[in-house]
Amino acid sequence: MDRKRIIIALDFADSATAIDLLKQLDPAQCRVKIGKELFTRCGPDLVKKVIASGFEVFLDLKFHDIPNTVAKAVSAAADMGVWMVNVHASGGRDMMCAARAAVDASDNKPLLIAVTVLTSMSQADLAATGVDVSPIVQVNRLAALARECRMDGVVCSAEETTLLRANFGKNFVLVTPGIRPAGDDAGDQKRVVTPAEAFIRGSDYLVIGRPITMSANPRDKLSEIYKQICGSFPDLC
Repeated sequence: MDRKRIIIALDFADSATAIDLLKQLDPAQCRVKIGKELFTRCGPDLVKKVIASGFEVFLDLKFHDIPNTVAKAVSAAADMGVWMVNVHASGGRDMMCAARAAVDASDNKPLLIAVTVLTSMSQADLAATGVDVSPIVQVNRLAALARECRMDGVVCSAEETTLLRANFGKNFVLVTPGIRPAGDDAGDQKRVVTPAEAFIRGSDYLVIGRPITMSANPRDKLSEIYKQICGSFPDLC
């Protein structure tokens, strides 16, 4: 069983802060996510440095462009040696299929994940963009399209994982942000659950940022989170 089911979001403005956090963590216990801000400031060199330090990287850039551009971007990410990379499912069939072909042609084949509906978006937010359905309906639609395009799975809220697991089976990877340990503040996430609840509902990987990165002792906080899920999932402890 994959015991590294928590992905820690390195949502920092500079590489020094990110590297300092990594020194407080064990790559045998977690993976890390590098998103738009840190990548834009520090670029591929930081990604390679983090990988060289032993951490597997989820490159969270949410590519969304014409198929050829996204294919080249995904290929470049694969060449960096990342463990996971993502695209926006709303980019459509041709875009996702082009991304799939790029990964298949690479020597390194990261997990290719599609973003469905951002966890910060409510039904009102969707309606403002012209999508007049509930988040869960839109998530299911985009997940179905992603599977047709041979994505390895999707990013979704844990509120949608039960439905997606039932509809798409155990081999469809579900990556869940918006995770807050019991008692922690929800911040700007509108659809959140605890780590234990997320695994019970069917999530494969949990993306957790501030509850760990802003804690006084990140290693201890990570251990505390694992302890919260040990009762239901002892194999992860």
